[in-house]
Amino acid sequence: MKTKNFFFAICLFVAINLAPYITPVQAQEKVAILNIYTNLPGYTSLTMGNLYRIQLAKNSSLSVIDRWDMNNLITDKKINPECNNTQGLTEIGKVIGADKMITGSVEAFSNNTIMVTVRMVDVDSAKAVKTVVTDYIYNPAEIVAMIDLSIKELLGMTLDQNLKIKLTDKNAFASAQNVRSGRLNASGPRIGMTVLTGDQAKIFGQPQQLGGFDGYPAMFQFGYQWEAQYLNEGAFQALFEFIPLVSGLDQGLFIPSFTLMNGLRNNRSGWEFAFGPTIVVSKKADGYYSEGIWHLRSEWTDSLPNPNYLVSRTDSRGNYKMTSGFVFAFGKTLKSGNLNIPVNLYFIPSKEGMRFGASFGYNSKNR
Repeated sequence: MKTKNFFFAICLFVAINLAPYITPVQAQEKVAILNIYTNLPGYTSLTMGNLYRIQLAKNSSLSVIDRWDMNNLITDKKINPECNNTQGLTEIGKVIGADKMITGSVEAFSNNTIMVTVRMVDVDSAKAVKTVVTDYIYNPAEIVAMIDLSIKELLGMTLDQNLKIKLTDKNAFASAQNVRSGRLNASGPRIGMTVLTGDQAKIFGQPQQLGGFDGYPAMFQFGYQWEAQYLNEGAFQALFEFIPLVSGLDQGLFIPSFTLMNGLRNNRSGWEFAFGPTIVVSKKADGYYSEGIWHLRSEWTDSLPNPNYLVSRTDSRGNYKMTSGFVFAFGKTLKSGNLNIPVNLYFIPSKEGMRFGASFGYNSKNR
């Protein structure tokens, strides 16, 4: 008997000393959400209210009244589900037995911004205890993520800052869409045609005995394009391109060229613009014009110095030399499944006549 009394006394002593440190279990606060106002296309206030409830239930230990129970309460208590003022929400909260009421709005402005507002109203004090207003980039596909971030901020939770930046900063959002796997790479073979105009076309069509090539001023060309992407920001990428080509084989000629270009390409639309120097290896000779007729330098046999002004021009009787030009090009890459089909137009201005052309290629690369 003494042993039992002693054991009971010890238990009583321990209980008395531990009592101040024992935290009583608190009941979960009940939270209700009515319809959430929105003007976002494709959404209703009812749908938006359901999204708010789902995200709140996912991110908190609060007892959130689900949409089925809320629908019953709205019908039974004859509640206005569109109410969003503090006084009205307080009265509704007392009627349905909620400790907190959550309201807010999701509003689109000129297809540029989506403003998400979340407000918590304490029913007992009839006051709004916290309000969060965030401007997001207009991207309705990410509306769930936007609501999730705003709910977490209302609850004082740690936010994914990278996600928030992508959804609120236009440049960061555009860069996030330009992932490496989606970047376009148009490296591959090139086939096309170039057309000569002005004096270039006249010389090219002249007989060979007059220094011409006895050909048509339009030639097929083929080659290859290598490109490197050295800058990617937003939807755009900056490119460095190297394009060796051979022209004139269809007319028995061999005219190689090498082109270096810098350009910009839009990864989403496929449009691009580039420019840079081009080097053409072709036959040229020194000569002069006498009464409008072209003569080679070697044709002057008089012992007197040649009084005519000597120039260098394209001539089939001359030697291969390098000449430079500057090319401007633009085009678009078409896509068919995994197949990329770049189509480009270009022109090369010159005092002897503009040269222009078109080319296309193909590949199945993304990076």
